[in-house]
Amino acid sequence: MTIPKTDGLHRRAFLGATAAACIVGTAPPLIAAPSPQVRALVFAGSTVLAAGNGLMRSQNGGATWRAAAGPDQELRALTTHPQRPDRVVAALDAHGLAVSDDAGASWRKAGAGLPAVAIDALATAATTPDTLYAAIAGDGLWRSEDAGETWAFVMDRPFLAEAERDVTALASVDLASGMGGIWLYAGTTFGMQRVPDCFCRWQDVQPGNALDALVPGGDAPETQPLPEGQPVRALVSPAAAPARLYAALPSGIWSTDDAGMVWRKTSDVEVLAIAVDPATPLSLVAATQGALTYSRDGGETWTAGAVI
Repeated sequence: MTIPKTDGLHRRAFLGATAAACIVGTAPPLIAAPSPQVRALVFAGSTVLAAGNGLMRSQNGGATWRAAAGPDQELRALTTHPQRPDRVVAALDAHGLAVSDDAGASWRKAGAGLPAVAIDALATAATTPDTLYAAIAGDGLWRSEDAGETWAFVMDRPFLAEAERDVTALASVDLASGMGGIWLYAGTTFGMQRVPDCFCRWQDVQPGNALDALVPGGDAPETQPLPEGQPVRALVSPAAAPARLYAALPSGIWSTDDAGMVWRKTSDVEVLAIAVDPATPLSLVAATQGALTYSRDGGETWTAGAVI
C-alpha cells in the first residue's frame, strides 16, 4: 500500500535540535543486507522486523533474514506489544505513521493530529497496548490511546545541560515503585531521563531523584550512570524482566539490571538500532551500518546474521 506524503506546518516553534554524529568503531561482522542502513528493529511476537529504506523479517531471532513488503517510504522507528504481536506501528521518514495488523504483511495510514514533522522514537505503554507514545523532533511527547489513530500532546522535551533535548529513544517500563509503577524512559541527544506515566515532570534516572521510589530504605544504593553527554540511539526493556534495560550509545551497548541505578558496558559494538525479545531478556538483535547481528547472552557476544 502506498502511504502518501502530506506537507504541513508544525504547530509549535522549533526550540532547536542537537544532531548526533555517528562514530565509527568496532562493529560485529557485516552481512550483505539488501538495505544499506537499518534504522529500527522490533520483536513482533516470534518475528523480528528490521526497517530502514526497506523491510526485512527474521523468524529465528535474527539468525537469518528475508526481504519483506512494507510502506514505500523509509521507516524511522517501530513499536509493538507482546499482547498484540501482530500489530506493528511504524514512523515514516518524512512524517506520519503506518500501522500493520498482520505483522507487517500489509499497512494502513494512521496518526491523525500529529504534527507534519519527523517522529524520532515510538513506544507502546507497558500495560496498555492501545496506548502509544511518539517523540517529535523539536517538540516533545505525544500520546495516542486508540492504537495510533488519533494523538494529543502530553509533554515537553527533557531539559539537560541547560537545554531542551530531542528524544531519540523511548521505552515504557512496568516497575514496582512508589510513583505508580509505569515509567517512560527517554534516551536523548545528551543522555537519559524518565517520567512517570502521569507526565508530571522529567527526572534523572539516578537516586536522589527518580529512583528514590525504588529504594526501600537503608544504605544508599550503588550507582553508576550512563556516560554523560552521549546520544542514546536505542533503548529497550524486555517485558519479562522490566528492571533490565539496554541502551545503545556511540561508546557501545550498555545494560542495567536495576532500572538504571548501575549501568555497565556489555559490548564495544557501536549500533544504530537494537531489539530485545520480550520473553527472553538475553536475546538481542542489533544493527550497524549495513549489518545485522544477534546475541543470546545479553550482548556479551555477537554472531552475524545471514540474508537468504
